[in-house]
Amino acid sequence: MNESSSAIVSPESTTAIGGQARDASAITLTNLHKRFGHDAIALEGVDLDIHAGEFFTLLGPSGCGKTTLLRILAGLEAPDQGSLTIGGHPVTDTPPHLRSVNTVFQSYALFPHLSVRDNLAFGLRMKGMAAAARRQRVDDIAEFIKLGALLERRIDQLSGGQRQRVALARALVCEPDVLLLDEPLSALDAGLRSQLQVELQRTQKRLGMTFVFVTHDQEEAMVMSDRIAVLDGGVIQQVGPPADVYERPVNAFVARFMGHVNLFEIYAADGNQAHTALGWLTLPRSLAPEERKGVLLIRQEVIELDADATENANALTATVRERLYRGSRIEYRLDVGGVTLMATASNLGQRLHSVGDQVKVSIFADDIVRLDA
Repeated sequence: MNESSSAIVSPESTTAIGGQARDASAITLTNLHKRFGHDAIALEGVDLDIHAGEFFTLLGPSGCGKTTLLRILAGLEAPDQGSLTIGGHPVTDTPPHLRSVNTVFQSYALFPHLSVRDNLAFGLRMKGMAAAARRQRVDDIAEFIKLGALLERRIDQLSGGQRQRVALARALVCEPDVLLLDEPLSALDAGLRSQLQVELQRTQKRLGMTFVFVTHDQEEAMVMSDRIAVLDGGVIQQVGPPADVYERPVNAFVARFMGHVNLFEIYAADGNQAHTALGWLTLPRSLAPEERKGVLLIRQEVIELDADATENANALTATVRERLYRGSRIEYRLDVGGVTLMATASNLGQRLHSVGDQVKVSIFADDIVRLDA
């Protein structure tokens, strides 16, 4: 986005596009339930607070309830039970057009036969804004989103990335308190998607607006979000900053969904020792009786290969069964007594192990995380 557009949006303020002061609104969802038919549970007892001015992401697999939750926020679906407030005002029964909420859809939902300018002005015209003020508001948002050179083009003359920017600008031009985004980047190629992730996050920070973003992409969620809610089966499994959700998942589902594969059931425990398929492992502290079950998480990147043994590390011997080149890093599939262990290492200045090599594995006790099953 154009960092020099300080006359439009000040990075140090929450002044809205067009120069009008605006307070971002917090969102509170209380005991939300939603079913489709008799058996299809979309949401079950969802309690959630979304802070004013944060970039909040709903993350989970297909069918987990994240899009249903977004549609309830937008007023496009009604909950079977529970309540919703935005900025302290109850809106559970408020129709969509009376909520200070706009949505960017996965399909963008633009008018292909209209120009970019007419697409951006459509919502303002429906609100009855005068032509001169409407034109100025459109010019302001077009400069901010870097669409000035495209205003007279039709939508069907634009690239995918340009259409995404138009959809974002159209949602922002009416200055909602909350912007909802339903996987708006999913149709873009990897390079453009990465670029627009950064631009979208930068836009949100400069506006100070509350963004609620839906995605099934773990990396996208971690790059863009202040906080993440992971959903499964209509239930929120964990809410927290990206680093917490990735490094300290609360259960095995969250760990697996965040891409972790080294999960080992605890068979028995004695003090700070846990018996697993890898053998006995030393943990950072003694396990309480209620903690002597569940699974242990060993993140791939914390595993050291050919490191000197230390007092606080678990030492194992493994055989390299597979080596995968992933650009700046190498991924190894290791065999530890018939059990698979995945490890990731930098390929810069490191010895590269070959398939069949026997390697020493070191896992520090403090890097092992106990999870609920």
